[in-house]
Amino acid sequence: MASGGLQLLGFVMAFLGWIGIIISTAMPQWKMASYAGDNIVTAQALYEGLWMSCAMQSTGQIQCKVYDSLLKLESTLQATRALMVASILLGLVGVFVAVTGMKCMKCMEDDQVKKMRMAVFGGVIFIISGLAALVATSWYGNRVARAFYDPFTPVNTRFEFGSALFIGWAASSLAILGGSFLCCSCPRRETSYPPTRGYPKNASSTGKDYV
Repeated sequence: MASGGLQLLGFVMAFLGWIGIIISTAMPQWKMASYAGDNIVTAQALYEGLWMSCAMQSTGQIQCKVYDSLLKLESTLQATRALMVASILLGLVGVFVAVTGMKCMKCMEDDQVKKMRMAVFGGVIFIISGLAALVATSWYGNRVARAFYDPFTPVNTRFEFGSALFIGWAASSLAILGGSFLCCSCPRRETSYPPTRGYPKNASSTGKDYV
C-alpha cells in the first residue's frame, strides 16, 4: 500500500510538472523589460518569449507579434525551443507509459513484474523530460543575466527574468521529483534462498561384514 501511494504521488507531481512545462513554453514572458517614457500614457512593458514578443501599454492594451522567420532567430533561442518541445513530447510519452504501470490501472494485471517496470520506465522518461526543460530554462536565464550585466547593453534594452522562467524551473523540478518517486515506488524483492536440503543419515551398521 505504501508503494502504491508513493507511485500515485509521483505520477501526480510529474503530471503537474509536465503541464507547467507546457504553460511555460507557451507564455511570452520569458524575459521582460519595463520602463516609462517621457509621457505616462506611453509607459509600456515589453515581453519576449520563445514564439512572440508583446508590448503592454499603461492602458492595459496588449499587442503581440509572432516572430516572422525561424531562421532569423538566435541559435540559443532555437535550441531553447527544441529542448522545450522535446521535453513536452517526452512528458506525453511518460504519461502513457506511467499510466500503464500504475497499480490502480487494470491493464497488464497478469504480469506484475512488467507492470512495475513500465512505471519505473515512465518515471525515467519524466526525469529526462524535466532535465531537458531545466537545461532550456537555465540556459535562457543565463543568457538574460549575462546581457543584463553587460556594460555595453543600453539601459533601456536590458531585460530581466520573466514569470515563464520561474514557472519552467518549478515545473521541471516537479517533473524530476515525480519521476524519481515513480522509480522508487517499485517494491524491493525479498531475496529468497532455496530451502536447505537435509543430508541423508548414515544407515546404522548392523555389525555384519559381508564378503
